[in-house]
Amino acid sequence: MTSLRFGPFGRIVWPLAIAETIVWAAMFYSFPALLLQWERDLGWSKIELSGALTLALVVSALLAPVVGRLIDHGLGRYVFTGSAVLGALLLVLLSRVTALWQFYAVWLALGVAMSGALYEACFAVLTRAMGANAKKAITLVTLVAGFAGTISFPSAHALAAIVGWRGVVLTFAIAVVFVAVPLIWFACRTAEDNGKTRAPSTSAKAGDVLRIFRRATFWLLAVSFAMIAFDHSILLTHLLPILDERDIHSEAAILAASMIGPMQVAGRLAMMAAERYVSTLFIFATCFVAMSISALSLLGAGTTPALLVTFVLFQGAGYGVTSIMRPVVIAEFLGREDFGVIAGMLAIPFLTATAAAPTIAALVWEKGGYDWVIWLAFAAAVVGLLSMLTAVSFSRRLPEK
Repeated sequence: MTSLRFGPFGRIVWPLAIAETIVWAAMFYSFPALLLQWERDLGWSKIELSGALTLALVVSALLAPVVGRLIDHGLGRYVFTGSAVLGALLLVLLSRVTALWQFYAVWLALGVAMSGALYEACFAVLTRAMGANAKKAITLVTLVAGFAGTISFPSAHALAAIVGWRGVVLTFAIAVVFVAVPLIWFACRTAEDNGKTRAPSTSAKAGDVLRIFRRATFWLLAVSFAMIAFDHSILLTHLLPILDERDIHSEAAILAASMIGPMQVAGRLAMMAAERYVSTLFIFATCFVAMSISALSLLGAGTTPALLVTFVLFQGAGYGVTSIMRPVVIAEFLGREDFGVIAGMLAIPFLTATAAAPTIAALVWEKGGYDWVIWLAFAAAVVGLLSMLTAVSFSRRLPEK
């Protein structure tokens, strides 16, 4: 326990856990938390607004392999810290927008900041620095950062009533600059020192890394990861409008959205308790089943309030565990060599699905209402499960070179 608090492990993991909580709350969860505010105050439709987040996440996805490659070459401190600083400056600009093109321009640039400041970059730094302890480090970071949504939704709701949504965004920017940025710099500097003897080898040529494209497991995992993102992005981004359509009171809706974070933490704690008894793949498969159940529960949440609790529990726990399982599965099936760039390449479908989901969901809602959107999320979870099981079966039957 002492080493977790005061040794290199603690000096890396705890600062990054706190920093990631703030960065996620400010740069990502602020969008779904403020979506209804923007729709009402700025007069733009859900489709127009959702397109901005889609653009940001597409940019983030495209840059993910580049960020991973830079981290593989020991530049994590500069990439990670610089991205957080950029994100804070862009949040300041976001608080000043008055036109839709300005809104899109800021979110496009925020996509650049997200590529180097969210989980993908953080996990690459941890995997490089922590060696065999990477899974434990990632788990602890996600346990703490699981509360990002819990912070973002209620704080945005409460502050907006006092200082408006522009004041909310400025407050988030201040938190990133004065809390997250110093913690990231300190943790990454320690990680660099700790990783000198632990860092896995890095291919000298980009072509060596691209051989991963020949492996069917890579593509099956890409589909599986994309479906995780698609399911969760649909339900998270549109959760408040979904519940509003079902005549669920705004206070209850805010509470439900806020509790997804704690349920992510609960799921991760349950995983830590169960992992000694069951395999990684069993845990990963259970995540997809939980997310399927959560979507079905949301269908009846308007008439049966208990189903809203079921949704929050299963969606939060299921998705929360996948945050840990994705880097673990990548390392287990594809190895730790060039982890940053490989994880970055797998982040492209993940982030692209995250990006496309809000806009696709808005278009589906326009045609058939939110029941259709929920069924779409359910289908994504099922496809993700099937892809993951196929990847496992394929890799066992056909050794890949």
